[in-house]
Amino acid sequence: MVAAKLPNQAQADGSIHSLEDWMQNPPERTEWVDEALVEKTGMTLKHSRVQSKLARCWGNYKDSNGDGGEVYTEAPCRTQKQGRSPDVAYLTPELVAQYGEAKVLPQSFPLTAEIISPTDLAEDMIAKALEYLASGGEEVWLIYPEILWVMVITSSRREVFVSGDVVKTERVLLGFNIAVDELLA
Repeated sequence: MVAAKLPNQAQADGSIHSLEDWMQNPPERTEWVDEALVEKTGMTLKHSRVQSKLARCWGNYKDSNGDGGEVYTEAPCRTQKQGRSPDVAYLTPELVAQYGEAKVLPQSFPLTAEIISPTDLAEDMIAKALEYLASGGEEVWLIYPEILWVMVITSSRREVFVSGDVVKTERVLLGFNIAVDELLA
């Protein structure tokens, strides 16, 4: 996903001038980054396919396992200084009970996945993962469909899974696993 700053005209109506404004009414396919509204661009069919497949797999797993909670796509959340909309995210039953009707989750999701577009910079995506972890997230998956990699990042571990490997959750939705090739096929 490439984030493109929207022109000043996009904010001329006075609707989005701060993170707090964004949290009141986050426009679709946007994030609030470095005090500016940015549009999420660069998604491809492959990106959408992986996003849909992962959301379905996490959802099926939590349902069959009785874990509860909810799986979301492009749902807005607040990190310490930014407004984000991760590609796929899981919210525990406890947090659903607390925040399930909010417009924007006031913290990071416990489990988040970002599907990396060919134009995304690795450093930016790793910084985004660390931002999620610093704001209440427990585990972040960075998924690189073009090179068949999945990075799983927690506060204490960083692991890369490649074609032929089976990637598994480390802290949230424990026991979930999927072959990298199956996820990215």
